[in-house]
Amino acid sequence: MHHSQRNITDDESSVDELRGTLRFFASVLVRRIHKVDIPTVVTKKMLKAAMKHIEVIAKARQKVKNAEFLQQAALEEYGPELHVALRSRRDELQYLRKLTELLFPYILPPKSTECRSLALLIREILPGSVFLPSMDFLADPDTVNHLLLIFIDDSPPEKATEPTSSLVPFLQKFAEPRNKKPSVLKLELKEIRDQQDLLFRFMNFLKQEGAVHVLQFCLTVEEFNDRILRPELSDTEKVSLHEEVQKIYKTYCLDESIDKIRFDPFIVEEIQRIAEGPYMDVVKLQTMRCLFEAYEHVLSLLENVFTPMFCHSDEYFRHLLRGAESPTRNSKFNRTTQKRGESFGISRIGNKIKGVFKSSAMEGAMLPNYNLNEGEDDFIEEGVMVMEDDSPEEAVSTPNTPRNLAAWKISIPYVDFFDDPSLERKDRKERIPVFCIDVERNDRRAVGHEPEHWSVYRRYLEFYVLESKLTEFHGTFPDAQLPSKRIIGPKNYEFLKSKREEFQEYLQKLLQHPELSNSQLLADFLSPNGGETQFLDKMLPDVNLGKIIKSVPGKLMKEKGQHLEPFIMNFINSCESPKPKPSRPELTILSPTSENNKKLFNDLFKNNANRSENTERRQNQNYFMEVMTVEGVYDYLMYVGRVVFRIPDWLHHLLMGGRILFKNTLELYTDYYLHYKLDQLFQEHRLVSLITLLRDAVFCENTEPRSLQDKQKRAKQTFEEMMRYIPDLIGKCIGEEAKYEGIRLLFDGMQQPVLNKQLTYVLLDIGIQELFPELSKGPKEPSSVSCWM
Repeated sequence: MHHSQRNITDDESSVDELRGTLRFFASVLVRRIHKVDIPTVVTKKMLKAAMKHIEVIAKARQKVKNAEFLQQAALEEYGPELHVALRSRRDELQYLRKLTELLFPYILPPKSTECRSLALLIREILPGSVFLPSMDFLADPDTVNHLLLIFIDDSPPEKATEPTSSLVPFLQKFAEPRNKKPSVLKLELKEIRDQQDLLFRFMNFLKQEGAVHVLQFCLTVEEFNDRILRPELSDTEKVSLHEEVQKIYKTYCLDESIDKIRFDPFIVEEIQRIAEGPYMDVVKLQTMRCLFEAYEHVLSLLENVFTPMFCHSDEYFRHLLRGAESPTRNSKFNRTTQKRGESFGISRIGNKIKGVFKSSAMEGAMLPNYNLNEGEDDFIEEGVMVMEDDSPEEAVSTPNTPRNLAAWKISIPYVDFFDDPSLERKDRKERIPVFCIDVERNDRRAVGHEPEHWSVYRRYLEFYVLESKLTEFHGTFPDAQLPSKRIIGPKNYEFLKSKREEFQEYLQKLLQHPELSNSQLLADFLSPNGGETQFLDKMLPDVNLGKIIKSVPGKLMKEKGQHLEPFIMNFINSCESPKPKPSRPELTILSPTSENNKKLFNDLFKNNANRSENTERRQNQNYFMEVMTVEGVYDYLMYVGRVVFRIPDWLHHLLMGGRILFKNTLELYTDYYLHYKLDQLFQEHRLVSLITLLRDAVFCENTEPRSLQDKQKRAKQTFEEMMRYIPDLIGKCIGEEAKYEGIRLLFDGMQQPVLNKQLTYVLLDIGIQELFPELSKGPKEPSSVSCWM
């Protein structure tokens, strides 16, 4: 996690927030898994899906006799019924992304989805770094053979060598904050209570969280302690204190109370004994620990849970941005009672962030260079200023010469490094990757000029500044658009090299648009000395707190070369009220770098089924799921015997006759057997070994993979164990040859990685529906919901 985080930010708090989110996600899964009857789901749904998979493999075997071609024949047999994630590796990653987005409301902490950057980060980390490698690992034939050997192994389970560990909070150490640097925006509970307006904001926040009673309990106990610790108490005071204890018990300790706080049982018992006893016993609370420990517990909740949440809430940010504006005070009261020199809001921490936000007093004045690094360009996406210059310095133009950019020819032959002298680290110049644009100007031959050639070097983000400005003045060009801008991750040499052809095609298409034939912006972009500041400025001429990112399309600006009609339309649009922005914009899909492509495509799965998206769906009436009803383990075994092992008719009729006698008994035994296997699997030492195995396969990319010889040895052992697993009596009934052919069919089917992944995704869909039944109630989108669900 730390290695991936370094490509995004050096702030340790981002890792802490990500760890907390992953802990919440894991706890949701564990809690929901405990609510699912796993044996019933396996026997009623998952085994039925496995029967359909076996039928497809059996039909494919009838068409090809060689196991080498079995996978392709089975994929053709599936046809359009193939899982949507199996079309290609990119479709698989996209499916996992869509599935993750569907689960966001259930697997992320409340209100986390409002932070689009966190949602985007989780949406990229879970599918790309967790789910996809896990699916590859589970569908690997070597892993399938290993799991099958574990399942059919009838040797006694390995006993634990160490005693059972004591219970601890779930993933507590994993989610402990690593960041020790205090934030300038962090508050302590004492600071909140000392400021009346901030305390009001805090109470509003607690009200939204349904936790006002937590703070009220602290205030009530503090007041109670002040009264009970007096040296001498009269009977009237004791009666009043006893009534207060009764009120505390009924409000915060009774199960039926809506303001109940979860205390340790001994605390509740001690308070109950005092509340239900005679009023004279109330003085015992002066020396008892129950009320003190209850107060410490609630104070810990406020300091460690609700105060950090408040520091990330809208209420706190409103307090910072609005200053002294508080619903508790009117403007007249503020003017008359505010002390001289008293500060509110952002001014309280102004000395800590001095110099972070700068504003220019003069509109149109250029800001100083803040020496932002290449990776910091992302903070201001459209914060650029366009200056109209009637006489630009263009190195390759002469006065009174018409310009026709349609006659210019450009190409991006390579990516180079640019030494930026303004960026120095450790006494060396910063080397920044740039696109080299070769330009050939041919629009002045009619006046006797020869073609002119030059090269321009532009950074990755300068292209998006150009696109933003052209969109502002001329609207969008559907046939000429840049790929999605990369927000997270480095924009290094390898990444720019992978984007070279797309950016070259973008510029070539722009030159072919008639409305851009005399565009000053495009000409400046392609000129070696033209308009550099327009594409390198990163800050707006005026920056106001709360509006750091500011777009310019609403302002009336005119570019040299812009046509009159679009100019008038922009003028009309600028006079209209702005349209409401969508509340939940789509998450940008990051373009994978060459390194990500290596992870996406591998030698085992290649490009999955390698199919296009426009495959038409057809109805196939030959699938057994549609022509016959197969329910229960007994029917599954009969179907496997008929389709896979080709059992004789007499044995089939005999089994059908005994169905009414043995079906329920076999299914009860299967349910018991699965529970027994799960109990063994969930033993601590076995669960640790499985988690370690999955962790090493998914996250330890540098570990040495198993050799081909070891995999072949395990495959041979698996086939032999499968042959021995079938009792000899069944072998005599169906024949040794039928037994061998049936086992060989099942074994060959499990040695096909893409077919294993097909079944894995079908089982995943079933599992997701069982864990999150809420998904079945919402509308289903064809692009993100499989036909199996």
